[in-house]
Amino acid sequence: MRIYLVVIDDSPEAGIALRFAARRAVKTGGGVEILTVIPPQEFIAFGGVQATIEEEARLHAEGLVAGAAGTLLEESGLRPSITVREGESPKIIREMIAANPDIAALVLGAAATGAPGELIAHFAGTDAGALPVPVMIIPGSLTREAIDRLS
Repeated sequence: MRIYLVVIDDSPEAGIALRFAARRAVKTGGGVEILTVIPPQEFIAFGGVQATIEEEARLHAEGLVAGAAGTLLEESGLRPSITVREGESPKIIREMIAANPDIAALVLGAAATGAPGELIAHFAGTDAGALPVPVMIIPGSLTREAIDRLS
């Protein structure tokens, strides 16, 4: 089965990438894998404070993917796979793609204005030729209608 890997964060462009991936998955008989990455936390000498910060970050990440999964299920009927991992995003994405041969594309949303985002800069820049799957960059300026038409 063709799987579209989408990285979700708080940005509006992440929702655009998810919508595009969901519509492509429906049309191709595929699926969607939603990934959210918890950035590594800086070490704090007081263990209780460190644990609280890490727990808050995990809860926030889990809330993001739960909301994204609910939207995906409601709009497309697809039940996505969900992954929440802690670490460096590019490394985790490469590991996930290497571990799952069904992943057919990495779908990222670009900011409507300004810098495109860390992951796009990485995978369309320094790591552009290193992935074994295409990177689909969805412009953040697209409307829902435009996404539906293009996907």
